[in-house]
Amino acid sequence: MRRPLVLGLAALALVAAAVPGAASPTDRHAPGRATLTGFASLPALTFVPGSEPSGAALGTAPVNGVVPPFADQPVQGFSGVLRNADGTYDVLSDNGFGTKANSADFLLRVQRLAPDFRTGAVDVVGGTTLTDPHGHVPFALTRPDRVLTGSDFDVESIQRAADGTYWIGDEFGPYLLHFDRAGRLLAPPVPLPGVFAPENPAGAANLGGSKGFEGLALSADGRTLDALLEGTVVGDAPGSLRLNEFDLARGRYTGARWTYQLDKPEHAIGDAIAVDRNRLLVIERDGAQGADAVTKKVYLADKRDRDRDGKLDKTLVADLLDIADPRRLGGSGERFTFPFTTIEDVVILDDRTIAVLNDNNFPSSSGRTPGKPDDNEFITLRLADDLDADPRVLRRR
Repeated sequence: MRRPLVLGLAALALVAAAVPGAASPTDRHAPGRATLTGFASLPALTFVPGSEPSGAALGTAPVNGVVPPFADQPVQGFSGVLRNADGTYDVLSDNGFGTKANSADFLLRVQRLAPDFRTGAVDVVGGTTLTDPHGHVPFALTRPDRVLTGSDFDVESIQRAADGTYWIGDEFGPYLLHFDRAGRLLAPPVPLPGVFAPENPAGAANLGGSKGFEGLALSADGRTLDALLEGTVVGDAPGSLRLNEFDLARGRYTGARWTYQLDKPEHAIGDAIAVDRNRLLVIERDGAQGADAVTKKVYLADKRDRDRDGKLDKTLVADLLDIADPRRLGGSGERFTFPFTTIEDVVILDDRTIAVLNDNNFPSSSGRTPGKPDDNEFITLRLADDLDADPRVLRRR
């Protein structure tokens, strides 16, 4: 890895003021720009063939030119991604149409995608619907057949254990959910002790709605998960997010906890994945889209806290609003931006390449073209520096 360039705060401030997309004074150093190496897109109006109707609670008024309800289930809202050995990817669809109230007819599902960066197309080649056939969920579900919906859980992050089972982070608890390869829940939802979202019936809410487990990182040795909240627990410092360690073999939290500090309290995280024992990639974003978007960044966060301020050290590795595109793969000149409201997927492809996907909030978000629902975009980026990742992370499928 190249040695970071050390500048004074005043110099960094001048750079940030003069150059759009430059690092802010809070960044550890101003890295070279990430470069777009691949672009593929799945059209917003993509549905699971022969599936059930959805979107009834959205009404009948057009949303970004799309008229609900829909005859099938949309393939949309990616909030987590896993790489498969055959070149496909498993992606976790979000909870549905944005809220518990309007997503009762959206079936929670892991989609299987095959991006083709030569043509720019993405094929949907399969998927698994999430269910609870053995009655592990202790509260009433929306459907008597125990197929899980966006009114039951808000699934936002996913990892695959060595045995092929899925661990999924939820925001309504927040809970950790353990599914087999066929999408069947294997055990009761695991709550985070002392933390309650408004949708959790077990205690008084001390976490904002839709602010539960947005990031879920599997350790390089496969033994633990680091579960990162999207929102601040009541009583914690503004903009501070709890990162909790969970032991997979014992099925319980270890008690180890760190703090990720947002650049601004109004920001949110979009995903978190392990680089090695101590470091994670974290997407941090504002809530704006299109021309109004200001912060869409990928940080390298370090749990070792070398400056001893009680927070994970952060180094900027990619500004998603200032991506070099010398080959014009994105179709918008030599500068490419990823200006979406929610960017919730990052996966490491090799020691200097990552893939990033957006959550298009179908049909609500329109960050690429005002008035038009966002497609599901799948991009690959070459970073300016090697990650020096644990080889076990690079081999992970």
